[in-house]
Amino acid sequence: MSINGVRMIERVQGAYAGRNKSSAYKDLIWTVATSSDTSLDLEGQTKLTLETIAKNLEELGSNKFRILSAQVYIANMQHKPIMDNVWKKWLGENPQNWPQRACLGVQLEGSVLIEITVVAARV
Repeated sequence: MSINGVRMIERVQGAYAGRNKSSAYKDLIWTVATSSDTSLDLEGQTKLTLETIAKNLEELGSNKFRILSAQVYIANMQHKPIMDNVWKKWLGENPQNWPQRACLGVQLEGSVLIEITVVAARV
């Protein structure tokens, strides 16, 4: 949807009815992901989840270095250091690329060990 040539709201359909995997309003993007393979351990699920986040952001004109805010939902907070290691490798060592982030311990569905939502700016 655009008004006078300015993009307003865009939505990208995901796999589940009733919700989209990504939405954008003007120059902000919201997206969410879980692992495509829930048979993996937390390290593997985190890697796949972050790969999906990156693809979702690229689809709407952004990238992982434009993430402003992230919420990480993790099934077992005792394993948070495992997720942290993957997260830090994914974002790199430049603090200018690090978003604000919160981690919450939650009960997730089935074998899902991690879910991540982010808000990012468009390039």
